[in-house]
Amino acid sequence: MSVRELTLDQLGEVARGRSRHRPRDAAHLYGGPFPFIQTGDVKKANLYLTEFEQTYSEAGLSQSKLWPAGTLCITIAANIADTAILAIDACFPDSVIGFTTDPEQADTRFVKYLFDGILKTRYRSFTQGAAQDNLSQEKLLSIKFPVPELRIQKRIADILSAYDDLIENNRRRIALLEETARLLYREWFVHFRFPGHEHVKIIDGIPEGWERRTLGSTLNLQRGFDLPTGDRVPGDVPVYGSTGIVGEHKFAKVLFPTLITGRSGSLGKVCFVDKPCWPLNTSLWVTEFTAVSIYFAYYMLSELNLSQFNGGASVPTLDRKVAHAAMVVVPPRKLGKLFDEQATLIFAQRKLLDQQNQKLAQARDLLLPRLMNGEIAV
Repeated sequence: MSVRELTLDQLGEVARGRSRHRPRDAAHLYGGPFPFIQTGDVKKANLYLTEFEQTYSEAGLSQSKLWPAGTLCITIAANIADTAILAIDACFPDSVIGFTTDPEQADTRFVKYLFDGILKTRYRSFTQGAAQDNLSQEKLLSIKFPVPELRIQKRIADILSAYDDLIENNRRRIALLEETARLLYREWFVHFRFPGHEHVKIIDGIPEGWERRTLGSTLNLQRGFDLPTGDRVPGDVPVYGSTGIVGEHKFAKVLFPTLITGRSGSLGKVCFVDKPCWPLNTSLWVTEFTAVSIYFAYYMLSELNLSQFNGGASVPTLDRKVAHAAMVVVPPRKLGKLFDEQATLIFAQRKLLDQQNQKLAQARDLLLPRLMNGEIAV
């Protein structure tokens, strides 16, 4: 196999993202139709990036750049050298590098797998011991790496992407399962079209036998725990921030299934976590479910729109006391149990698909370096 030692800019065009303002400094730039990709979005993506937390307005786009689908996103701050290929046109800030492949020199998928298998570890070594993880574009372009001929690149990418296609298919199935449960929750507990609703009177706006309670009387939200990036020990325990998983650690602070939502920075998203985890201090986690199950609470909190309890001035911050005082509607125990039976089946299927994805990712990651170093002929 013919191999050349090249730098990234010899395979295509490399340019830094553009964003002059943070959301809290210029709110008018956000909330429009243009996807705005951040480092956390890149980290959470698989091969292709389709999901994002923030958007730009026309004003936001005017001070940025819309990168085309097919661009490889490379993070250079917060989480170093994570990569994903845009499946949509999107903007991103200067903490993300955009790489556009020269189609006569490289396959974008191959370059992404090259980062996953070889380059990520090498680039992260540049930032070890620093107060804040940061990788300059100059350092990004300083490393040479082995690049086989284009035909071999495409063959390697085809083999590895077959695993990612299966993973993505399972992810879509998981999303459909969650949506099924969400629609069931809304049908029964928002629109009050639950089994037997035709025979139940509505009194003061809720079905007879239901009750209004404070959120704090149904569950307890607790602030997460400090864990600076430099103190994290490599492991498989997910670390949750305000938007979801932001890293891994060897140790867990919470050992039982829980719900995690944003406390500072980003509010409103609720994560269902059914394995040991570490919620950061930018998040809130549920320490106990006193009047509802975890399944009911998951959709109840999602429908409640926790972002309305923002008590921060410059930085969005969820006021836990105000959230606990919010009123929610709780159904009779029998109906709640019936919903739990349905949700339990759905979440069991979701967990099985998650486990399949973990095995697929492990198989792909074991194969990746052997393909890259030529140990397996293609």
